[in-house]
Amino acid sequence: MDMSPPSDMNMNMDMNNATMMKDMAMHMNFYWGREATILFPGWPNYNLGMYILSLFFVFFLAMAVEVLSNIPSRRFMNNSMIGGLVQTIIYTIRMALAYMVMLSVMSFNLGIFIVAVAGHGIGYFLIKFRQLTQQSQEAGNNNNNNNVLPK
Repeated sequence: MDMSPPSDMNMNMDMNNATMMKDMAMHMNFYWGREATILFPGWPNYNLGMYILSLFFVFFLAMAVEVLSNIPSRRFMNNSMIGGLVQTIIYTIRMALAYMVMLSVMSFNLGIFIVAVAGHGIGYFLIKFRQLTQQSQEAGNNNNNNNVLPK
């Protein structure tokens, strides 16, 4: 007795397998286009609006990594136990975000790569610009205090 499934069923299984293989195929080199899978299956799902949203998402993830990388540790040093715990939590969040950016870039989509690098660069610039502004203000205040002569 023949136990093989009917030919219609075989054809449906072949089509399902072909669709699944297409969805699972990964690019192994950089490419342009909105046909990307970023972090989650079905996202951005070949939709231009969702692709643009994913670009913004990766950009802000990369910026957040840089901001969290440059938080001064002296803010939390009032209590060493609480300071250590806060720094550990910030580090854990930073690493989780960094891995999400890395996995996004591993989609090999050139748009995602560009916004990730831009997010890291702009995040670094904003933090360093703020630090340099604070330093120059402190230096200006010290110079003003030194120029005042007592009577």
